Amino acid sequence: MISFLRKIRQKLLTQNRVTRYMVYALGEIFLVTIGILIALQVNNWNENRKTGIFEDEILSLIDQNLTRDSVLITAELQNAILAVQFTDSILNQVERGIYDERLNVWMGKVVTFERFKSQSSAFEVLKSKGIETISDKELQLNLISYYDETLFRVYEALNDVEDFFNVDWIPVIKNDFNDFSYRVRMEPRNPILFFENPSSMVLFKLYKDNREQGSVHRMKTALDEISKLRTLIKKQNP
Repeated sequence: MISFLRKIRQKLLTQNRVTRYMVYALGEIFLVTIGILIALQVNNWNENRKTGIFEDEILSLIDQNLTRDSVLITAELQNAILAVQFTDSILNQVERGIYDERLNVWMGKVVTFERFKSQSSAFEVLKSKGIETISDKELQLNLISYYDETLFRVYEALNDVEDFFNVDWIPVIKNDFNDFSYRVRMEPRNPILFFENPSSMVLFKLYKDNREQGSVHRMKTALDEISKLRTLIKKQNP
């Protein structure tokens, strides 16, 4: 094709037909331009198709990660809620002056801490590719909010409870308890002395508030955001 066009140009120049040559040259430029535009369009179409495929695949992976997060957070949330409820049971029973085995079992459920680690590998891949790859702006913002803000607050709240356990409870356990079986039971050396000590009851109340106002609240917020995110993903990637 190029050889054929070159022959036509040479023939027009040889015949000294300048005007027709100029028209021909402009026509050739036009055809080349159209060819370039078509090639660019095809390239853009291919890139958009690849981006669309990546978006579908990454959203599917993120949805799987969020499902796992939901399961893990729900389990830890239930543990934290039970700990709050058992704390109330301890405080009520101590107030009535009843110091039986139930207190030991309840304390085993209370003097604990919860841990959670998000599965965020898919989101990290998305960030490396560019968050703007997600076409839905609302979904973009909600993903950033969950992974960069909400999870940070969840970790912070859970760490507060764990720090309270290590800093405040461990010394008490070492000094005042004969037996400690994590999440099972705790046995104070002198139950009456321990439970009638105001500082012991303050410790339970502080630990309860730390959980209730911190980790329980944060985990509930995270679960709400996961539910919203999965709805948006399903809408974007049915």
